[in-house]
Amino acid sequence: MSKGEIMNEIKKKKYNIKVVNPAEREQYISDNDMEMDLRASAAVKAALNKAEICKKPIAKYDKEKKKAYVEYPSGRRVNV
Repeated sequence: MSKGEIMNEIKKKKYNIKVVNPAEREQYISDNDMEMDLRASAAVKAALNKAEICKKPIAKYDKEKKKAYVEYPSGRRVNV
């Protein structure tokens, strides 16, 4: 891999984590893993939708401010 490629590698003590750009995931992820990834994403979306319907607070992340916050049904945000 050259420096210009988008894939990042995060090194931990005992293992490496590779972060793959969604547009390039077919090159790095097997069909079974891709299906599992899509199902996991759908499960997260369903859980967030259910939390909104049940009027529960939802943890979110503001990419611009680079901060996590909890958003309540009233629209109030509390930084964490």
